[in-house]
Amino acid sequence: MASPQWTRADALALDRDDVLAPRRDGFELPPGVIYLDGNSLGALSRRARERVAETVASQWGEGLIRSWNTHGWIDLPARVGARIAPLVGAAPGTVTVADSTSVNLFKVLAAALRLRPGRKVILTTAGNFPTDVYVAAGLAELLAQGHEVRAVESGALLPALDDRVAVTLLTEVDYRTGARLDMRALTGAAHATGALSIWDLAHSAGAFPVDLAGSGADFAVGCGYKFLNGGPGAPSFVYVAPVHLAGLRQPLNGWLGHAAPFDFSPDYRPSPSIEAMRVGTPPIVSMAALDGALEMFDGVDLAALKAKADRLFDIFTAVLAGRCAELELLTPAEPSRHGSQASLRFHDAYPVMQALIARGVIGDFRQPDILRFGFAPLYLRHVDVFDAAEILADIMASGSWDQPELRLRAAVT
Repeated sequence: MASPQWTRADALALDRDDVLAPRRDGFELPPGVIYLDGNSLGALSRRARERVAETVASQWGEGLIRSWNTHGWIDLPARVGARIAPLVGAAPGTVTVADSTSVNLFKVLAAALRLRPGRKVILTTAGNFPTDVYVAAGLAELLAQGHEVRAVESGALLPALDDRVAVTLLTEVDYRTGARLDMRALTGAAHATGALSIWDLAHSAGAFPVDLAGSGADFAVGCGYKFLNGGPGAPSFVYVAPVHLAGLRQPLNGWLGHAAPFDFSPDYRPSPSIEAMRVGTPPIVSMAALDGALEMFDGVDLAALKAKADRLFDIFTAVLAGRCAELELLTPAEPSRHGSQASLRFHDAYPVMQALIARGVIGDFRQPDILRFGFAPLYLRHVDVFDAAEILADIMASGSWDQPELRLRAAVT
């Protein structure tokens, strides 16, 4: 960990000068809680709550089915996608919102494999988020054409690229460690061997600037309920590079992916746009929550967002440095190599996290021994992470985490 260098007075001074500080007022944060789990579930914004209430009471309650037209429900996936596009460096018309991250991953992976019919390897990282690997393995089994999922350590990705690789399936920020891959370099390397690239942005979108277009990424998917704050189970977004939109085919031929869905044609003809990635009827209430939440990013300088996230990381790790030698920092310290997260390893991580939660600091635990803390710059203050680190240091020094009741595992960790 870095050497200690911050005081609480320093953190308060940074909060006074923080250009993002007014954004915090737009979130409904419970008193007495320091919330460091926005990388799992973002906090509730007032706009999301208001949009849900208005959608239910007025649009559904009064407008009824007319709201598909009068309130533009039918086009909401495209409008929400257009809000997300600048956050991930995507061109207009290349992002839409539909389904879950897992379903969208299935769709783009199938589309990518169709574009590389002679290649059979899906290259990913060892320890990638399990769902991504499950989806890839399941699709390979379903296709029954000899595809295989090859997982290597992140440092071995470049040597593993050869003319058998159809697609690289990579998560930009590792969900456990917070380590960040170099999207531009790895996408370029994939293209140099004739492979396509898919990026999972679950821990990227809304946390720091992403540059899908500039990096040349072919496809991407991302989560609506983490740093984008869309609420539990919020729909996912999906990106397709412009070069792949013409003739785009994905295997879930649903009616709203049709070029003319209300013709009710017996034959499927995919939309010529990103809307070909849609399948069924969109979940309007949850999509309205996501749309409202995204208003919190209006006018935000993403470079300032990243700079604040890095300061939050520095303060948190510096306070712990020298005081908690038993905690191993897994997250790379260099700003270009980490997301908005700090992960610490400790052999009894689970009861430590439960002790923190009991003291009002909410992070989360990942098997087998990882304490994970997310830094959401829109609503976290510098003094929040300072105080959280102080509480963690106190818990470690006192040994108060070592209680039988804190070892009882909940269903969700």
